[in-house]
Amino acid sequence: MARTSVFGGRAEGLRLERMRASPRFVDGAFRNTAPVGPGLKPKSALSTMGEFLFGGQRRTPPAPLPSENPLPLWQRPAGTGLRVTWLGHSTVLLEIDGVRVLTDPVWGARASPYSFAGPRRFQPVPVSIDQLPPLDAVIISHDHYDHLDYPTILQLAKRDVPFFTSLGVGAHLEAWGVPASRITELDWWEHAILPRADLRITAAPSQHFSGRGMGDRNRTLWSSFAIRGPTSSVFFSGDTGLTPEYADIRERLGPFDLVMLEIGAWHPAWGDIHLGPANALEAFRLLGGGRLLPVHWGTFNLALHAWDEPAETLIELAEKQRVQLVMPKLGAPVEPAHIERVEPWWRTVSALEARVLAKEKASGGSPADERVA
Repeated sequence: MARTSVFGGRAEGLRLERMRASPRFVDGAFRNTAPVGPGLKPKSALSTMGEFLFGGQRRTPPAPLPSENPLPLWQRPAGTGLRVTWLGHSTVLLEIDGVRVLTDPVWGARASPYSFAGPRRFQPVPVSIDQLPPLDAVIISHDHYDHLDYPTILQLAKRDVPFFTSLGVGAHLEAWGVPASRITELDWWEHAILPRADLRITAAPSQHFSGRGMGDRNRTLWSSFAIRGPTSSVFFSGDTGLTPEYADIRERLGPFDLVMLEIGAWHPAWGDIHLGPANALEAFRLLGGGRLLPVHWGTFNLALHAWDEPAETLIELAEKQRVQLVMPKLGAPVEPAHIERVEPWWRTVSALEARVLAKEKASGGSPADERVA
C-alpha cells in the first residue's frame, strides 16, 4: 500500500479492478445515482461562514450526557432476539438472533486525522474496546473520520472478527493491519453471509461522498446496510441524504424491525448529503416503517445546530406522524420490541445548560465563566 498512516491505503491490483467494474465508478471516482450539488453557492457559503463564526447555537453540551454501563445486560441473551446498544454517533452494537454486529466503530477522541485539532467527542464511549463482548462482524459504511477511525481499527484488527464494508474501504483496513481474509467489500445490492451464523449482510444505496485526504474524494464507495437474521432484520443508513432509492431498498430488502437513520450534523445549505430529522422521517416512510433508532448525533460538534436540536426536532415531528422511536441513553442495551415511549434523557443536561446561561446573564459573565467541565 502507498500509505499506512491515518489517511489509510490506496486501492490497487484486484481490488482496484473490482472497483472499476462497478457501475457507480465513473472517470476514476464513485458517483451517486442522482447528481448531488457541487456544494455551497458563494452567497450561501458567506452566510454559512457567518453563522459558523457568529451563530448563537449551543453546539456542545455543558456536561457529559447521561450514560449506562451495558456490561451486565450484555452477559444475558436478548429475549426478543433483537437488542441494540447505542454507544455514540453511529457506533451501535447490534445483537440480532444471537449474533453481535458493531457498526461504524469510533472510539477516538476526535473526528479528525489529527490528535490536536478537529471535532472532539463530547465524552468517552461508555465502555472501552477491550470491554466489548466477542464480536461476529464489524460494518463500516464509508471512510470519513467520524465513521472510520484509525486508532479504533488498530485495536479491532487484533480481534478475530470479519469486516464488511463498501468497495475500496478495505484498502484502509488492510493498511492498518486487518488481514485481507477478514475483509469483505461490497458494491450496492451485493451481499455476504456471515460465516459463523445464518446472517445476511447486504450493501445498499446511500447518497453521500467519501475521502480522507487531498486528492482522494470519492475514491471509495459509501453504502447503507441491511442486516437480516432468521427472525430479525435491521437497516443502517450510514451517512446519506434523502433518496428515492429507499423505496427500492424496502422492496428488495425489507421489511425491517429496526431502522437506524442519521439525524445530526446537517445543514439546509449542504444539499443532499445528510438527512436531518425531517428527511429521516421521510426516509423511514419510504423504507416501510418499523421502529426508528436515530444515530449520528449527540457525540461530535459537526454542524451549525444546537447539540440537542436533532433529537428535539425528531421527537416533535415523530409524535405528529405517530412514528415509534427508540432513543436509549448512551450505553443502555434495549430491545426495540419492548419500547413504548421515549424518555428525553438528554434534557437533564439541557436544563443544566439553561440554568448556567441564566446565571451568566444575571451576573453579566461570559458563557465560559460557569460552564461545567
